[in-house]
Amino acid sequence: MTKHVAVLMGGWSAERPVSLNSGSACADALERIGYRVTRLDVGRDVGSRLEALRPDFAFNALHGKFGEDGTIQGILEVLQIPYTHSGVLASALAMHKQQARIIMASAGIPVAAGRLVHRSDAARAHAMEPPYVLKPVAEGSSFGVLIVREDQRHPPQELFRDDWKYGNFLLAERFVEGRELTCAVLAERPLGVIDIVSQGAWYDYEAKYVQGGSRHILPAEILPFVYQRVQELTLTAHQALGCRGVTRADFRYDDRPGGTGELVCLEVNTQPGMTGTSLVPEMAAHAGYSFDELVKWILEDASLDR
Repeated sequence: MTKHVAVLMGGWSAERPVSLNSGSACADALERIGYRVTRLDVGRDVGSRLEALRPDFAFNALHGKFGEDGTIQGILEVLQIPYTHSGVLASALAMHKQQARIIMASAGIPVAAGRLVHRSDAARAHAMEPPYVLKPVAEGSSFGVLIVREDQRHPPQELFRDDWKYGNFLLAERFVEGRELTCAVLAERPLGVIDIVSQGAWYDYEAKYVQGGSRHILPAEILPFVYQRVQELTLTAHQALGCRGVTRADFRYDDRPGGTGELVCLEVNTQPGMTGTSLVPEMAAHAGYSFDELVKWILEDASLDR
């Protein structure tokens, strides 16, 4: 009997457009493989809709709040529908940048100096000595991220705006110059390391999702021991947070002439993008997995109590 998969996509976070693209690509792959697929654009009635559908599996292609923070995972646990990617606790921890930092640091993973700040405080005075980065504590895809350069006399005034929609708490983190590196874990082993070269000033939303917004160098042209270190730290972070399935960890590496040589982990993404410009499918292809094989592996790993 053909298994029925509900592909969860869309939702109402700032990352809705990316999720719709990821979900559509994964649904297409699952149909090619031979599954019966329902594409579910997730709303707040998702529990009752899933109860009516009763799929054999849920493929989680949601990004951002609700889809990536343990909330939808809890609903799937209650409904007893096996699902992909990380479980309730790991998803919640990884999504909260400050809590993730605490756990990663305790596991020996280097992180940049930082602290949690309220939006109003960060708007009134510098959260730390510039240069630093302000990141909404529970958003993805670089939404709401502000880089404060050394020559900025005043903190970001955007934080005073009434239409600010990225929450009241931010992580203030020391800005680390250098390369943007990323690596993924699949089947409890690290994949290749990518060096992301952004066309703009930094790896923002446009660089991530617009065709030509960034160039990906795979394998990254860095010293072999650094390459191996990134892979080791990626797996350590995945395991320290209790993640499952596929995850991606992002790093900064300062190998500039006269630079510090510092390597720090920025965050772990438990719901990596699966779009045409996404990093995990590219890393998987480098390891010998076609896109369909990657999606098949992710689905076959689905379970409860993750």
